[in-house]
Amino acid sequence: MTTMKNSIHDNANGLDYTLVNDHYLPNLTVAAPAEHPTGRWGRLHKKYLKEQHPIRYNQLLLSGELGGYLAKLDKQAEEQLALTVQQMQESEGVTEALKAANQLEWVRRMNSIRNRAEEIIKTELIFV
Repeated sequence: MTTMKNSIHDNANGLDYTLVNDHYLPNLTVAAPAEHPTGRWGRLHKKYLKEQHPIRYNQLLLSGELGGYLAKLDKQAEEQLALTVQQMQESEGVTEALKAANQLEWVRRMNSIRNRAEEIIKTELIFV
């Protein structure tokens, strides 16, 4: 009867193996996922992917790209939102002068602008 080694190294593929019962199993470890802060838009898109595109969601998740993808999308959405709000303010004449003259009207118009800009972001970046 021959005794099997507790662990071996395969030079062909560079993996180490550990003896478990009568079989050698590879010593595999999962790389720690990189931390990517995901904001409101990233979370919203993640939910959309899970519900509407589960295959795409699983591909991103299993490849380890989901966090980076969502963080990038979140940043892009925030930048686009700020730009859209600024452009709408300029085109509709919502200025600091209006804010000084009539605060309630300024708040009403800014809320309208922000809501419309958010809908644009959702349509163009999040729910696609």
